[in-house]
Amino acid sequence: MDKTKVTGQSMPRILVTGASGFVGTGLCSQLLSKGFSVTAALRKPPTPFRDERIRSVYIGHINELTDWTRATANSDFVVHLAGRAHVMREHTVNPITAYREVNVAGTVNLANSAVSAGVKRFIYMSSVKVNGEENDQAYTELKDACPNDPYGMSKMEAELELMKIATKNKMELVIIRPPLVYGPGVKANFLSLLKLVDYSIPLPLASIRNRRSFIYLGNLIDCVIKCLTHPAAAGRIYLVSDDQDMSTPELIRIIAASMNRRAVFFPFPTSLLQSAGQLLGRAEVVSRILGSLTIDMSRIKKETGWTPPYSPETGLMNTVQWFKNRSAL
Repeated sequence: MDKTKVTGQSMPRILVTGASGFVGTGLCSQLLSKGFSVTAALRKPPTPFRDERIRSVYIGHINELTDWTRATANSDFVVHLAGRAHVMREHTVNPITAYREVNVAGTVNLANSAVSAGVKRFIYMSSVKVNGEENDQAYTELKDACPNDPYGMSKMEAELELMKIATKNKMELVIIRPPLVYGPGVKANFLSLLKLVDYSIPLPLASIRNRRSFIYLGNLIDCVIKCLTHPAAAGRIYLVSDDQDMSTPELIRIIAASMNRRAVFFPFPTSLLQSAGQLLGRAEVVSRILGSLTIDMSRIKKETGWTPPYSPETGLMNTVQWFKNRSAL
């Protein structure tokens, strides 16, 4: 891991949106340790950020009308994590409109405020879903974007608008596209997987030979900090991962070993698993379990020298330890 602190001016100032979230909480702590002065943009008062060294600014709902003036004032950097997250069970009548309101219009509004405030570099947390949902060959930054759902479309559209703003105003932009992020505090499907493995339930995955890229929270945070400070990152899009792909059964085996559990698999036709997913309204979840989605992160390694400081085994062990502590409460 890069142990160097930010050099140059005293206490570079950074705004982090989504600061109280899964990625934001850990990122803010690391930024403090690296010598940044951190402002956390939070949607709801009155609870301030848990670390009193961090300045909290409440911005309310994120859209084209959000007033970012106080948050961006005097900031040197912005890391934009906040947004409408991918929803597995969508209940909104018009999902693409809801995503665009937050992820596109809200992001454009923030970027314009950042330009007015004189922000030097803007980090945008996008998603591999801009590239697509499944592949036979690893995605690269040079592959044409091909989002398959409203979330991915909104992320792609936000990227395009940010590029226009950055080019016109000479604000440095870095776009990061991670795959599924896991680590302490993880929610949604990965948390459900942890619970399933903990129950030691036999799973119908013996025939699965897929490959998937993941990224541990600690690796993603380290990557963001590298992209904040490395000259070569300006104006780039980076696909990032743990740089060690694995199949779904391999992932489960590592989790089970960290839990002192035994992973038990039995063969089952994938076509029937897919049909069951359709019937239960969980087709996308089943697709992730069965399908492949891999990332080639050669660009960021070559241009910045960044490599993940944590192995998947370490990342999963830390995640399992958090899960055990959580379960014991």
